[in-house]
Amino acid sequence: MSKPDPSDAVWARAEIDSPCVKICVIHPETRLCTGCSRSIDEIAAWSRMSPEMRREIMAALPDRDPAPKGRRGGRAARLARGRDQN
Repeated sequence: MSKPDPSDAVWARAEIDSPCVKICVIHPETRLCTGCSRSIDEIAAWSRMSPEMRREIMAALPDRDPAPKGRRGGRAARLARGRDQN
């Protein structure tokens, strides 16, 4: 059985739960957190938002795609770019 994370107590409040999953990385293209799908503005304002506004955001999160699944090309794309430059 694992011990509870001590940082959990810091975030515990008597209010609507935060969607934060402690994977805080903002995707450069979508500008959404790859962990919780919120924008940086939503994350920054979360503690000042009304419960109604938080519920609206929570309801919208499942429809968001914080990190596009498409590949950038990897090795094959780098090699192709190298051939194009010659």
